[in-house]
Amino acid sequence: MLIPSIDLMGGKIVQLVQGERKALEFDDFDPWVRRFEKYPIVQLIDLDAAIGTGSNRALVAEFARRLPSQVGGGIRSVASAREVLAAGARRVIIGSSLVKDGAIDVQFAQQLAKEVGSEHLIFAVDSRGGKVAIAGWRETTGLNATDMVRTLDPYCSGFLYTHIDTEGLMRGFPRELVSALRGATSRSIAVAGGIATMDEVEELGRLGVDAVVGMAIYTGAMAIE
Repeated sequence: MLIPSIDLMGGKIVQLVQGERKALEFDDFDPWVRRFEKYPIVQLIDLDAAIGTGSNRALVAEFARRLPSQVGGGIRSVASAREVLAAGARRVIIGSSLVKDGAIDVQFAQQLAKEVGSEHLIFAVDSRGGKVAIAGWRETTGLNATDMVRTLDPYCSGFLYTHIDTEGLMRGFPRELVSALRGATSRSIAVAGGIATMDEVEELGRLGVDAVVGMAIYTGAMAIE
């Protein structure tokens, strides 16, 4: 399944390369809403909240009202997860807050599952250079992505894995990672990072994973009509 991605920064839709360089930005939202409204789920990420430099909360709520969405970026507590769900999101994406003092915070994952409901939770595992990255990809840990997925499997409905090394480059997602990721969890799993063609989306689907796509859609390289 194709999951279109909407990344928000400074009140605009943006696309970054490897989480650092801004390549595209848009402030006319309606055309993208119309193009994405046919999809079962759309991914919304508040990049300012993820990095800790601000928030696009009102804009996130607007998109969540108009599109079936899973929302992430700066969600670090049960209260904020509930707030995002109350604003209309179908699921919340939790990432950096699942790591504490360099280790997987299983206790927080258990608390989220109990108080928010595992069916509403997507756990994000982002990797750079083979290690999990947190804090808007600004900090690299010593954690292995598949180990993190395997440990957190009981507490969520699915995982989002982003390969930062290829994010925004439209050179394809590294297929050799898929089997290890798929084998680490019984939950649904979506991958992101360089996916460029509909053929690749379909191939990933045959391997049992969904494809989160941003740059290829916004540049027009991938036709989704």
